[in-house]
Amino acid sequence: MHIHILGICGTFMGGLAALAREAGHRVTGCDAGVYPPMSDQLRALGIDLIEGFGTEQLALQPDMFVIGNVVSRAHLADGSAKFPLMEAILDAGLPYTSGPQWLAEHVLQGRHVLAVAGTHGKTTTTSMLAWILECAGLQPGFLVGGVPLNFGVSARLGASVRPVAGQGPLGSAPLFVIEADEYDTAFFDKRSKFVHYRPRTAILNNLEFDHADIFDDLAAIERQFHHLVRTVPPSGQVVVNGLEESLARVLHAGCWSTVRSFGTVVSDFSADGPPNAFDVLHQGQRVARVEWGLTGVHNQLNALAAMAAAQHVGVAAATSAAALGTFQNVRRRMELRGTVRGITVYDDFAHHPTAIRTTLDGLRRSIGPQARILAVFEPRSNTMKIGTMKAQLPWALETADLAFCHTAGLDWDASAALAPLGVGPGLRAQTAPSIAQLVEQISQTAQPGDHIVCMSNGAFGGIHSVLLQALNES
Repeated sequence: MHIHILGICGTFMGGLAALAREAGHRVTGCDAGVYPPMSDQLRALGIDLIEGFGTEQLALQPDMFVIGNVVSRAHLADGSAKFPLMEAILDAGLPYTSGPQWLAEHVLQGRHVLAVAGTHGKTTTTSMLAWILECAGLQPGFLVGGVPLNFGVSARLGASVRPVAGQGPLGSAPLFVIEADEYDTAFFDKRSKFVHYRPRTAILNNLEFDHADIFDDLAAIERQFHHLVRTVPPSGQVVVNGLEESLARVLHAGCWSTVRSFGTVVSDFSADGPPNAFDVLHQGQRVARVEWGLTGVHNQLNALAAMAAAQHVGVAAATSAAALGTFQNVRRRMELRGTVRGITVYDDFAHHPTAIRTTLDGLRRSIGPQARILAVFEPRSNTMKIGTMKAQLPWALETADLAFCHTAGLDWDASAALAPLGVGPGLRAQTAPSIAQLVEQISQTAQPGDHIVCMSNGAFGGIHSVLLQALNES
């Protein structure tokens, strides 16, 4: 099959492209801004990339156009189509499908799918689960919205037959772990992506309001999560965070599978001890101990979720705990980018206020109360750009000693939102419309012993390397 992917440089679509290529399909693709590192990764796989969405790409005559959710029917100010290739596909009546649907039909079919859903921690938990299964000798396939450092790639097919057969009707089916995103599928399919995946094991990690650009309220997201629960078979299992009232409401609406909980004292899986070294309790009995380099209660919960899901496919808690002891996390999850003059710079993907707060709390627990934390953040997600959660920012940044906000592209007043912290030179928060100004503010303020966390769900203008260079020269 020859597929041509529109929007190929996104993490999900790039991973799909890699899986399709590994499966033997011919893959081409296009995007706006075809640039490294994704472009290099895809070209190394023999995937031809085209810049832009021009109609001349119809001449490729693929068997199927696979449409990423970056593509829309939008028009520019001059009245021309923003994605002329999509308009031409529709006019010509050519076959097209969404990324999640293509994946479901051509990769996930016949596999035991383990899907990891939740507002936060999807990428990390998916990577943990894949690594646990790998260490258990099960050779899982996976698709992660990031690059797990243990694997060095974001996607692979895995074994075609499960090396160690498990219980149940699909006991010999190969395993596939997938990050299950609740964002919508495509401009023509407004269901959440995860509805396509049909998991036999589903992790519901947490659930709060996000994606204000497509969901009206929390109830609308809960409805999508219940659609996911409806697809889990009777022999399947739903692994749910017992701390989340929103997830309790989801399950209360109906669940037809086995449920395993984690997080609370009375859950099936709970933790005893600090996040970096803790005993794992299964129904009150100590069954394993995790000692690793990760910090934060959120990662402790992620670990419990991954261990519970792994148990569903026959992996003992002790085996899972040993695997987590060698887990290296994911790029851009508190990734150390460098240390200059005793000042440490990290890169983190946090963009939702709860994720920002959780990241900073985890760092504070790790470094203690004396060292300073400088939080540098870019409100870049669609939800943050429109200001839906701006009132939560002072709370999110409470753990930081100083905060620096990049304001480019915002249609709301960041200084006003951060006013409870005190905004201005010499005060607790500062804002800047450009990366250069932001770096200047930080480098003038940073001192030896400081920890600087740069948080964004985008490239953030390469601020990490620019900042390290500026600190080195100051």
